[in-house]
Amino acid sequence: MSGVGGADARDAVLRVEDVRAAALRAAGHPVLVVVDVQRDFADPELLAGWGVDDAGLAAVDAAITRCDELVSAARRLDVPVVWVELAYDPARPWRASAWLQTGDPDSPTDSFPCVAGSAGADWWRLDPAPGEARVRKRFYSGFADTSLAAVLEELQAGWLVVAGLTTECCVQATATDAVQHDLPVVVARDATAAYSVALHDAALASLALNVADVRGSSEIEALWSPA
Repeated sequence: MSGVGGADARDAVLRVEDVRAAALRAAGHPVLVVVDVQRDFADPELLAGWGVDDAGLAAVDAAITRCDELVSAARRLDVPVVWVELAYDPARPWRASAWLQTGDPDSPTDSFPCVAGSAGADWWRLDPAPGEARVRKRFYSGFADTSLAAVLEELQAGWLVVAGLTTECCVQATATDAVQHDLPVVVARDATAAYSVALHDAALASLALNVADVRGSSEIEALWSPA
């Protein structure tokens, strides 16, 4: 009996995914939002120095490859790509983050990643093309204190695909805020990663429950393709 119930549940999920896919095709223009695939978050030498294990390094590497493929598909199918990047300014310290990490909101943030203008803030194995929008951010979410909402409005975005790093942090924060801007969101399962595979899987489960439709890159390309 449990096997029958499991099959029924899977069929129900597939039916909901089909309904969602049809609604997305009718929702208007898709936009791909790429989040934080930057050297300080992606360079395997740096990550290994932080203690990221081999499984985590492999997951990040695979996600970046998929992200690059998704960007290529978006360009081929005339889906706009928006690049959301951390550009930390030490002159405007993020006191809440300093407090969380050290207990002192006024502690130095010299070691904060992706300082604006540094090599650590460069895109890693991906490059924005001329004319593609780039949005600099200070916080986890691409929407917080940025121009992203205005950029998406100008592009007449009807729904978003979010990809990049890391699943449980800036990807989740950006996807959550997109929904709170009333934009349907698809998160690319295989074009996102965390430094722990278990953490990535848990973040996707949370996103699927509350925020986004979670799909693989091939499914996303199918949604972008003309019917």
